Amino acid sequence: MTADELLWKEDGLDKLESGAWTREKYVHLFHYMQLFSKGMKNLWEKRVYLDLYSGPGCCLLAGTEKVYKGSPLLALSVQHPFDKYIFCEKNPSHLLALQKRISSLHTQAEIDYISGDCDDNVDIIISKLPKPSREMRVLTFCFVDPFDLSPHFRTINKLAGARRIDFLVLLALAMDGNRNVRNYLNPKNDKIDMLLESPDWRQKWETIRLRDDSFQRFLANEFEQKMLAIGYLKGKMNTKEFKIPGKNVTLYHLAFFSKNKRGYDFWEKGVHSSDPQESLIFDD
Repeated sequence: MTADELLWKEDGLDKLESGAWTREKYVHLFHYMQLFSKGMKNLWEKRVYLDLYSGPGCCLLAGTEKVYKGSPLLALSVQHPFDKYIFCEKNPSHLLALQKRISSLHTQAEIDYISGDCDDNVDIIISKLPKPSREMRVLTFCFVDPFDLSPHFRTINKLAGARRIDFLVLLALAMDGNRNVRNYLNPKNDKIDMLLESPDWRQKWETIRLRDDSFQRFLANEFEQKMLAIGYLKGKMNTKEFKIPGKNVTLYHLAFFSKNKRGYDFWEKGVHSSDPQESLIFDD
């Protein structure tokens, strides 16, 4: 991946400010999408890209004037484009910025935009996903990229039950989970209840923390167990840890889930192929 493939011109539209770790995340994402879109091209009649937290399509690297493509624009940049794209975004201004940016690409891609919260609109999202048939096999890659631990497992479960979907989920286990553990232990705060679809997780945590007091490890294990329970396989390397550059401080994990071993093979290759290049691509 070259710097030009990730950079975007300044266009005066909405952008999200982000740190260098976000850029690293997009490097891994792009390499995986390249492998996925190419490797699955001849195996599935329809390959769909679904982004539940699309944002405005670009981010501004904090402390610089560099603008980078976000996940929607990267998905549209792969060498072997997906057959369909679905972008969901609850901020109307961000969604409008994304639509304008994609319009400037003059792409012929089939695209659906869904305005609103993905958890509130999951039925609409499912209705936009192509229905498989004997003549048309459909595989969807869903990127779940929130700012915090806001995803609802019920939404992921409903999507997974309706279609064949591989998920890549950002889990803000440290930058949200560890920092706010006291708030989440308050029964009036239901964010983790919704993430794990489990109202009794606090009792389980109280038992587990006596032998392992890592809240982020607890959340990671619980979320993985939820995914295994709905048919996803346990991958030998399904997570990628992201840290603040130069510091031993974990921010978040990218967790990949598939119901087929081949999916994990692609994710592992994507992570390995992008790791050696990261320090060589950009000069800030």
